Amino acid sequence: MNDVGLVNYGPAKHNVDLRDIPLATLKPDEVLLEVQAVGVCGSDLHMWQATQSWHVKYPVVLGHEYGGIVRKVGKNVTDWKSGDRAVGETAATIDPKGAMTRRGLYNLDPSRKGFGADIDGAMRQFIPVPQRICHHLPDNIPFEHAALTEPCCVSYNAVVVNSDVRAGDRVAVLGPGPIGILCAIMANLQGAEVTLVGLPQDTSRLEVARQYGLHTLIGDPTEWAMSHDGLGIDGVVDATGVSGALETALNIVRPAGWITKVGWGPEPIGFSIDPLVKKNIRLQGSFSHNWPIWERVLSMLATGQLDVAPIIGGTWQLEQWQEAFETMHDCKIVKAVLRP
Repeated sequence: MNDVGLVNYGPAKHNVDLRDIPLATLKPDEVLLEVQAVGVCGSDLHMWQATQSWHVKYPVVLGHEYGGIVRKVGKNVTDWKSGDRAVGETAATIDPKGAMTRRGLYNLDPSRKGFGADIDGAMRQFIPVPQRICHHLPDNIPFEHAALTEPCCVSYNAVVVNSDVRAGDRVAVLGPGPIGILCAIMANLQGAEVTLVGLPQDTSRLEVARQYGLHTLIGDPTEWAMSHDGLGIDGVVDATGVSGALETALNIVRPAGWITKVGWGPEPIGFSIDPLVKKNIRLQGSFSHNWPIWERVLSMLATGQLDVAPIIGGTWQLEQWQEAFETMHDCKIVKAVLRP
């Protein structure tokens, strides 16, 4: 018996298509999820365009933002039963004895392999998921919203955990993609005065951001950043994946401020980072997420503190994946969700 998956089958541009794949087998510590919704991530678009800056094991089924219904459980699974609603994290394999795993930071385990790049992901009907990364999905969270749990967790980690946002801070978020908008929302929830910065082609996505009451800006943010006292703003989140954005961040952040980089980009930087030293700036990377972040974000979604509905630009059947990818890639919407 076979499944159908959206497979990235080679390193060239547009080497993505629906293909018959073997039906997933179940290990003793895994649950088998029937995928109900899977978000299209910017990383999926990068792999479709062959512009990613991370390792991909070809061929691989795309998709790492997913929610579903448990249909089978492995013999060693104790906390799950058929019919349970679940969402799952991205760390498909880790070293349970690794130094970072033992600190609870398994997202930083050097041996970590993620769904949708190293391990077959969720753009298919059934996906086996280790019970260690499965979370119970509250009944009041629709599956389309549940599919955005993962990018919400990426943004929570970037802003709440890895940044130094305080009430009253002035913060810029560069890049109004899904992660950028969610980072701006998280900074706003922390009490900051937030401006989300985009380009002319981002008009539709910036309009979505304004539905959250966020201030938006198109083009160079320098005038806004310096308008208070001429020293710049307290912090910058770089969610663009464009190396030049880091230069902008260095220019607009105030002395003793901070920059958190969450966007990926393969281009080398072509400018001096001496301002990092001169201004005593803290430059912080942020990658992925872990168990407690997921539990907090699910609580925020369940209570309505975090509403992702405006971010979802539409849902498509898996067979319509190309339309969904193209619509999101053309910046017409913020987030596309697929229904296998």
